Amino acid sequence: MTSELITQLTEAAKAVAALVTAHPITRPDSMPQFVAVSDEIDKPASALLAEHLDRIRPGVPWAAEMRTEVPETGEVWVVDPIDGVVQYIQGLPQWCVSVTLVRDREPIATVLHSSVLGETYTAERGRGAFRNGEPIAPSTKIDLSVCLVATSQPPTVADEPTAIADAGRALAAVLPKVGAVRNLGPTSWQIADTAAGRIDAFWEFGRDETNLLPGALIAREAGALVTDLDGLPWRTGDRSFLAAPPTLHHKVLPLLHDGV
Repeated sequence: MTSELITQLTEAAKAVAALVTAHPITRPDSMPQFVAVSDEIDKPASALLAEHLDRIRPGVPWAAEMRTEVPETGEVWVVDPIDGVVQYIQGLPQWCVSVTLVRDREPIATVLHSSVLGETYTAERGRGAFRNGEPIAPSTKIDLSVCLVATSQPPTVADEPTAIADAGRALAAVLPKVGAVRNLGPTSWQIADTAAGRIDAFWEFGRDETNLLPGALIAREAGALVTDLDGLPWRTGDRSFLAAPPTLHHKVLPLLHDGV
């Protein structure tokens, strides 16, 4: 049964997605234009989302997108009105509205809504994970050679040269062993697709809490293993991330670990 909190977050995400979808897109050809175009739609989308969230949890602050500071204690919203803004501006379908309530650095409820796909991922701690109200579960594959795996990079990866180098080495280690490696849009949505078995495993290097927290909750609630590359449970502040089903986690982990 869907909780009142998830129902409210879903309504908020869908309202923001409708606003974003209706906005005409101007494709920029320079970074100043990109920032201007992004702000033009992000600001009203953020304002609308704030209206909804302030009614749900009055006074709860936001953790800024593109930042990694999530407070040690208390509640905070981790949100992105246009998660995948690059794809959105390019006219590609891989973007969503991402809304997560975090308490004491742990995600407790999350909603990801894609208006283009007409799909909504939801999860609440201890209550399972769902897509459009139906329970999801990760892949049951055991053969890496037929697996579709995915990876991505934090938005601030240019400031993390170690993460860039590790990503390159890990990719080189994984590519010969799997069926295909892809980057299919927003990190949060790719992890959710891993939770639902559409993608067989997802990894990332670098700090990226605002994008990893939503997917981490969905993946855990669906039954996937969510760890760092030492095999320890992933936590806010970690600099590596792997989500994979139990049938594959122990096969993907050494490839990534040995690759770095």
